[in-house]
Amino acid sequence: MPSAETTRASVREPEPVQPTREDEVAATGSELIGGPLGRRALLGTTWWTPVRVIALIAIGMFALGMVQKLPCYDGAWFFGASSQYTHACYSDIPHLYQGRGFADGLVPYFDKLSGDMDYLEYPVLTGVFMEVASWLTPSSGSIQDQEQIYWMVNAGMLMVCAAIIAVCVSRTHARRPWDGLLVALAPAFALTATINWDLLAVALTAVAMLMWSRGRTLAFGVLLGLATAAKLYPVLLLGPLLMLCWRAGKWRAFWTAVGGSLVAWLAVNLPVMAFAFDGWSKFYTFSQERGVDFGSVWLILSQRWQSSLLTTDNVNTFATILMLLACAGIAALTVTAPRRPRFAQLAFLIVAAFILTNKVYSPQYVLWLVPLAVLARPRWRDFLIWQACEVAYFLGIWMYLAYTTSGDAHKGLPTEGYQAAIAVHLLGTLYLCAVVVRDILMPERDVVRRAGDDDPSGGVLDGAEDVFVLGAAAHPPRHAAHFDAPQVEWGSRSQAAGDSSL
Repeated sequence: MPSAETTRASVREPEPVQPTREDEVAATGSELIGGPLGRRALLGTTWWTPVRVIALIAIGMFALGMVQKLPCYDGAWFFGASSQYTHACYSDIPHLYQGRGFADGLVPYFDKLSGDMDYLEYPVLTGVFMEVASWLTPSSGSIQDQEQIYWMVNAGMLMVCAAIIAVCVSRTHARRPWDGLLVALAPAFALTATINWDLLAVALTAVAMLMWSRGRTLAFGVLLGLATAAKLYPVLLLGPLLMLCWRAGKWRAFWTAVGGSLVAWLAVNLPVMAFAFDGWSKFYTFSQERGVDFGSVWLILSQRWQSSLLTTDNVNTFATILMLLACAGIAALTVTAPRRPRFAQLAFLIVAAFILTNKVYSPQYVLWLVPLAVLARPRWRDFLIWQACEVAYFLGIWMYLAYTTSGDAHKGLPTEGYQAAIAVHLLGTLYLCAVVVRDILMPERDVVRRAGDDDPSGGVLDGAEDVFVLGAAAHPPRHAAHFDAPQVEWGSRSQAAGDSSL
């Protein structure tokens, strides 16, 4: 009778996917640091595991993003409106410290503000985050000193969120830890991380995705509910999940997730709803009443064709119709695809559709998409093309605001140039959506499945049989065997099997 050790040795452990062997851009980029590292250099019993390396890189890139804001920290936030745009270092955080009553000790949602905004226009959990940061900000010194410290405190808290996001993405696809480098090194991620408080919701969503991948449906639901209490977009993930669970017959998991989300969201929101309803509802009324804003296709249309059709109410209607059509398209794709789409693919598509059809596409919205894009399409070439488009827009919006606030026709980017920048980042997002849809329709092109996995972020959906399909999905191709697909070698260096992990 074989011993336990012999039995364990006879079972081949799943090998981690090595990006430098399947991705030509990763292989070429690794030459900058001496070529692909040997697997024992960063894996095994040493402290330098892939997840820890990626977390440290994410923190380092976040710190570089903070350095990029240094001109504003040293005075551009306070001295002259256009200088914070010409240096591309604008942030909402220091401006709202005084503008939303934190400097005066006002309680969000309960205390009415003076000025153009009567209550804080952010969801409750984000308001709590902002309030906690104000508690950690000393009330002594000038208002400029307080705003600087408030930004620094928020930056420190958001840095923790950034590290959490990178770690969660690295661990969601268990065989692909190095995909987290895409998050850690994303230039648009570092540039936009401290513009606003979006990273809180992104971090909670990333943890929720990790929990779902581990089959912990209730934890996923609770975390998704908390994420929705910080920003509205995470609730959209329940739509694709509904269709995937319908196709796989996993109704118990779906309703557990929905129940957990609802309870968590209500636990955060009910106390404020009960005692400060006007303040609580401000986020929702403001979202409905705000006009066409920066970064959206609607802004291009309103600037180029000043039509009476493009009123706020009409744009709300048009955007809602387009979003519903996108949801219907994603639903049809889910049940007709030749192989059940991966959860991360549909999560990326639904959030991208929401952003593309929205009245505003702020530069920091890229943060919503980065972790989902990495899980949906972990391919360096496509990711970097999209990131280049977002960096171009990041520079474009600040140069446009410099142009509009300086009054100098020779300073900044004129309206036509800004419209081109909007078009670039819209097309970049559409490009990534198109590649993801292609992967769904042609699963042999999906780099995750080509490596031998089914749906590593799918939790109970991973490897599940279909029970409801339409069209071509009724005759799907045979699922790829796990862990035995060959990896393509790239680059000039010899990459023998088992000799590279990066």
